[in-house]
Amino acid sequence: MKKIRLLIADDHAILRAGLKMLLDAQPDMLVVAEASDGEEAVRRALATRPDVAVIDLTMPGLSGVETLQRLRRELPSARLLVLTMHDDPGYARVTQAAGAAGHVIKDSESAELLAAIRAVHRGRTFVVGTAARAALAGESLGPAPALSPRERQVLELLARGHTNREIAGRLVLSVKTVETHRARLSDKLGLHRRADLVRLALALGLLGR
Repeated sequence: MKKIRLLIADDHAILRAGLKMLLDAQPDMLVVAEASDGEEAVRRALATRPDVAVIDLTMPGLSGVETLQRLRRELPSARLLVLTMHDDPGYARVTQAAGAAGHVIKDSESAELLAAIRAVHRGRTFVVGTAARAALAGESLGPAPALSPRERQVLELLARGHTNREIAGRLVLSVKTVETHRARLSDKLGLHRRADLVRLALALGLLGR
């Protein structure tokens, strides 16, 4: 039986070890590479050419979304599966647009992760997570809403803890305009809490290295 060659990218060594044990125990899977950050994930993927790359979103260095984009561009033959703790619709849309074919929440059953790996390897889309499924229902092949440059600026400043008034002052806008941009961000991404916006800004690499 030809095995599915896998790369695991996560900055937690214990989690990677557990995943490797689970995956290598499957008769149709083989972990060929591991990585603890995005840059290493890209390097190891180019060196080993896995069939499926299992990528955490919040790793140090290169952001999770940037890692997905690099892998999609530099190794288009690999299928990309996101493994994350965040069951947020905005994450599902953004990672899908970055090239992910699957989205699995870390507290899912191991059987769901295995099913997701096999599904994306066969060319299917596989999503586990209530909010993620809701975000992609009926539009799994469609693009994620694009953020304008101004929306990205507002998202970054919100994630850094600035108030609407402070953002207005920094960007030379009215407070009402900032409120409008913030409302559009929430509508586009399906994220309404500041904590969710912070996590997304981190995944997009907007908060620096």
